[in-house]
Amino acid sequence: METIYKYALVILLLVVLFNLGKALYFMMTDKEGSKRTVWALTRRIGLSVLLILMVVLGIWMGWLHPHGVGQ
Repeated sequence: METIYKYALVILLLVVLFNLGKALYFMMTDKEGSKRTVWALTRRIGLSVLLILMVVLGIWMGWLHPHGVGQ
């Protein structure tokens, strides 16, 4: 379960980055009045919140083990 959960987190992170790139592309190519950039950024924010909640859940369930920096 832990390995599948970690793969799901990585895939979700890649989807977030893909939506960020999509928003950049739409921002550079679309004409004024297009809402595609806004929707891509809105999806990115929603997916980022989901990613953070999944990390918190993983730590709470014991599937992810955070470590301190410099220890």
